[in-house]
Amino acid sequence: MDQPKIERMLRLMKLMSGNINYSVEELSEKLEMSDRTIYRYIDTFKNAGFTVTKIWANTYKLEKMPKGAPEFDKLMYFSEEEAYLINSLLDSLVPTNALKKGIKDKLAVICDATSIADHVDRRSNAAAVTNLARAAKEKKKVLLKGYESGNSHTIRDRYVEPYGFTTDYIDVCAYDLEDKQNKVFKIRRIDEVEILDEPWEAEKSHHRQGMDVFRMTGQYTGHIKWQMTVMAKNLLLEEFPLARRELKRKGNFWILDTDICNYAGACRFYVGLVKEIKIIDSPEFEKYIEEYVTEYLTRNATCPPPPKFEQ
Repeated sequence: MDQPKIERMLRLMKLMSGNINYSVEELSEKLEMSDRTIYRYIDTFKNAGFTVTKIWANTYKLEKMPKGAPEFDKLMYFSEEEAYLINSLLDSLVPTNALKKGIKDKLAVICDATSIADHVDRRSNAAAVTNLARAAKEKKKVLLKGYESGNSHTIRDRYVEPYGFTTDYIDVCAYDLEDKQNKVFKIRRIDEVEILDEPWEAEKSHHRQGMDVFRMTGQYTGHIKWQMTVMAKNLLLEEFPLARRELKRKGNFWILDTDICNYAGACRFYVGLVKEIKIIDSPEFEKYIEEYVTEYLTRNATCPPPPKFEQ
């Protein structure tokens, strides 16, 4: 994370933990950020272990740090995934590297200060990746304990046969023995991986699904081509680094030309930056956007008004 980003995040933290309750729009105006960036930073605070309380509508409050905690401007915060990645990179260095131990010691101090260390110990990506890799190598079934599904909104154990990973070990590719389908499970949503003393039984059905730049999985069923401003390109790479390989510069703009597994991921990104993106030769995506917006407006029109709060 570069210095300007750190400064913006620290300024946001101070505003959110102060005596005044600012809405996301007010924070955006004060810090000269987009609403989308504010929400992304709020998610970062949550992932780093801070308590973020929703006061009302789009107004959030960052709970004050406990006594004895270091001041905001003396810390740098790492998410669980970032800490795992940094540790993995450090582990790849030769044992005799003189800087390795010093960097790891500093990282440990930072993680302790932000309460990430306990979270990583309790729900470690590294431990999950290690067990999943071992199970795949030995062709053993596993239980993904306490898996939090974003689709079904449930938390339950999954009985699967793991056989591969996506880029940077963010997801595991596995055959779901209950649903009889190949699926991609996000490793950070797994509470624990239990390797079972049971060999694979559905190896012939294992089939690695595709993954588009918006991290949607499945078969490639669509295509998009966008002309993007520099701002849109930068935000895209911040959220979806895999998009870099699909981008080409054209004058003052950037062209994203890529196959898509599911238009939902691209749609969510596009609607937040509609003024910064021009759709080119993508009629199916334009149709999807039109249906999406129509459904949203229809549903929003039928929703009851939000409750009023006294100031």
